[in-house]
Amino acid sequence: MIQKLLCLFCLILPIYLVQAEPSSSDVFGKGFPHLDHLATGEWWKADPEAVYGKNKGQRTPGKLNIERNQVIAFALYTYDAGTLKLTAQLYPLLPEESREVRLEVKNAKVWEEISKVKIAYPGWSAHFRLEDWDASRNYRYRVRHGEKAVFEGAIRRDPISKKEIVVANLSCNSTRDPGPRANIVNNLKKIDPDLLFFAGDQTYHHTEHTSGWIEFGLQFREIMKDRPTITIPDDHDIGQANLWGEYGKKAKNPQGPSGGYYYPLKYVSMVERQQAWHLPDTAYEGTLKSGLSTYFTRLRVGGLDFAILEDRKFKSGPEGKIPKMGPRPDHINDPSYDRSSVDLPGLKLLGEEQLIFLAEWSQD
Repeated sequence: MIQKLLCLFCLILPIYLVQAEPSSSDVFGKGFPHLDHLATGEWWKADPEAVYGKNKGQRTPGKLNIERNQVIAFALYTYDAGTLKLTAQLYPLLPEESREVRLEVKNAKVWEEISKVKIAYPGWSAHFRLEDWDASRNYRYRVRHGEKAVFEGAIRRDPISKKEIVVANLSCNSTRDPGPRANIVNNLKKIDPDLLFFAGDQTYHHTEHTSGWIEFGLQFREIMKDRPTITIPDDHDIGQANLWGEYGKKAKNPQGPSGGYYYPLKYVSMVERQQAWHLPDTAYEGTLKSGLSTYFTRLRVGGLDFAILEDRKFKSGPEGKIPKMGPRPDHINDPSYDRSSVDLPGLKLLGEEQLIFLAEWSQD
């Protein structure tokens, strides 16, 4: 009898090991069964046209079920104070595929593996953190998955000797105009910036961030892979028309004027992990009372010290807190309005946590 049970277990075990990852409702809650639907659960069965059929003006993102030697979509990184942080974004993986990714650098003519990490789910992102990084030299790097998938780039040395530091600033990457960004990328290559800054709304796919984020990455990976890149999410990245985060409280609707986040904080955290994990470690230890983490920090490039702030997460929503002066709680139509009427006690803009950071950063 024992032998028969063991044989049955041997038959069941391989089936269990190749099950799909949890579905959207399992990950984000039963109230949101279609959140990030194109990249969760049995994602290969999802119909993008069905998801986007009712969204006027939005184009369906590119297919996610691609050739398996292309599953590493892109990578982006920063380094600061001797620590390199690099995120590799993968396409959704099939159940039987490895959940591990390796990072290699080229020393002389030999590729050397320097780190191996597990892929985070939901979101299919992989995160490498290496201390004692030598920022005085250039490196070739490559991210590998399985035997065939490879993505290569370059980690530049810190441009400390340059007299001028060039920063390219971009935002609001419309999904109404899908496809490559060849003109923008080619112009950026001519400028050859030392630092890229994507200030938010990298995607407008709202409830399908992973597919939208991959679409964005494919559009800009040829310029991001070779230089430090800042990406910070804005309202549309986390699925809202506007965002006054109020430390992570629950918003009444996706328009957001009540303050807070409409979609589950687990979804918001996934977005922030995909977009901001590669930034230097947050200046705030721990999490907020809501359970939401932070990513505001500093980044030093070429002798310049940049403060990276979260201008949305702590801000007070207008609904019920300031006098209504337009058709919406956040609309003020009269240019002669008294500005002191909205400068009220208890309202937050950057939050105490960021103000403390800024006070310390400005004196350093």
